[in-house]
Amino acid sequence: MSEPNFTEERSSHGEHIRIFFTILISFLVGMTVAVYFLPSKQKGLSHSQTNKLDEVIKYVNAYYVDTVNTDKLFESAITSMLAGLDPHSTYANAADNKSMMESLEGAFEGVGIQFSIMNDTIMVVSTVSGGPSEKQGIRAGDRIVKVDGKVVAGIGIQNEDVMKMLRGKKKTTVKIGIMRQGFNQIYDYIVTRDVIPTYTLDIAYMVEDHTGYIKINQFGATTGKEFSEAISKLKKKGMTKMILDLRSNSGGFLDAAIQVCDEFLPKGEMIVYTEGLRVPTDKIYATRYGNFETGEVVVLIDDFSASASEIVAGAIQDNDRGVVIGRRSFGKGLVQRQIDLSDKSSIRLTVARYHTPSGRCIQRQYGNGTEAYYEDFIDRFYRGEMSHADSIKFDENQKFKTKKGRIVYGGGGIMPDYFIPLDEDSTLNAYYQVLNSSAIIQFAFNYATEHKDQLLKQYPTAQAYVKGMTVSNELLKQLLNFYTQKNGQKVQNLNNESIKELKIWLKALIGRDVYQDEAFYPVINSNDKAILKALSINKKN
Repeated sequence: MSEPNFTEERSSHGEHIRIFFTILISFLVGMTVAVYFLPSKQKGLSHSQTNKLDEVIKYVNAYYVDTVNTDKLFESAITSMLAGLDPHSTYANAADNKSMMESLEGAFEGVGIQFSIMNDTIMVVSTVSGGPSEKQGIRAGDRIVKVDGKVVAGIGIQNEDVMKMLRGKKKTTVKIGIMRQGFNQIYDYIVTRDVIPTYTLDIAYMVEDHTGYIKINQFGATTGKEFSEAISKLKKKGMTKMILDLRSNSGGFLDAAIQVCDEFLPKGEMIVYTEGLRVPTDKIYATRYGNFETGEVVVLIDDFSASASEIVAGAIQDNDRGVVIGRRSFGKGLVQRQIDLSDKSSIRLTVARYHTPSGRCIQRQYGNGTEAYYEDFIDRFYRGEMSHADSIKFDENQKFKTKKGRIVYGGGGIMPDYFIPLDEDSTLNAYYQVLNSSAIIQFAFNYATEHKDQLLKQYPTAQAYVKGMTVSNELLKQLLNFYTQKNGQKVQNLNNESIKELKIWLKALIGRDVYQDEAFYPVINSNDKAILKALSINKKN
């Protein structure tokens, strides 16, 4: 699994930590809808039903023992109502709805920094090039100690608190108090907020002479354009084979997934179709000449690839257009319509199921309730299917065939053509011990901040860094000492394989802090089992 991309005022605190349940929590909270429609006229509740709800609220307000927040009561009622339908029909209040749509629509308004909370202090990891903070002189490595005169260091501040303070409407200002390494005073900067673009495509680069790599972190309004531009850029560099990384991509807009598929499939090939009780069946086909219809394609998925990611993987697999590598995907085949409410909140109501070209619906069973639905997903780990492909149970009643007659199954996610197990190597305990702590992140950040000028002089570009930088034994020793000081214990069972893995991650994290993703992904992907498998398949073909 690759490192997620954090942009602007998002925390970079959650690095690639191989703890299954840590990743799971953020994934379940962040799963996005498969499709977005403008609201349409809907029949309302009957007069007696609305009176009944009003009647209950009236009696609660009149007689309940404590003060009541009526708005929260209504929101709880709506949330419970939708939860009784299926796991993906949800309610979002105005603030949550705004945040999600900003992410998917490609921009938000703020000061343009990427931050991380270290030692109870807000650290500036990077500034957006040309953004408001960079223009005012704020730099990577600065520590934010005050915001609008209020002390924010040493108070237990959380990521959400920082974003609330720094985000705001365009042309509004915020006063940021900075402490800079080597100086004892606080420097005040008045930053005028502006529109900060966000990107759904993390990186596109050439892995080998003719093989390109593109990673999409979600399917948003800008994905189609970003993807098309990335293909054009890599084709100019000689790409005839593509690795499309959709691991940990929880979905997004259906239209964006269709645009991505349209780049691969000839006109007239089916991409997906949707069916619902109260909406017409909609069959969607490739409509134009795509920019990569003849090159080889490998799609990477994992347990956290869901919704729109599964539509792309399913279309590629069912049309025998390419190879799917990884682990069984999440299994979300329900389509939501977003309906905006009068107070700018919204509901996302399931209106249809989508089917891959072969006819399979990959939605997992949810008849036992939402809790059991997510527990079943967690149980994959305990059932052993993350480690062994033969632990996966297929529904023999949902057997389908690809265009060339290969057997594929519905009812529980996309099963890859080549299985890559979750890393559980007991000989790498020392590597996991360090990687699963924040020590390596903090050490890499500190080193990058202190040696940035030296690194840039020695390696002027990200490409030069990737090719030339080597983590010495002495630098690794400094990391291990830092870990011991921070955690009060030494790293145990350090062997050559753990040393190799730690050096790769340390180089990648330092590179990201100096050169952003252009240095991170090429380094971390150099030892990625799924990518190595993809390259070996390409060579055979």
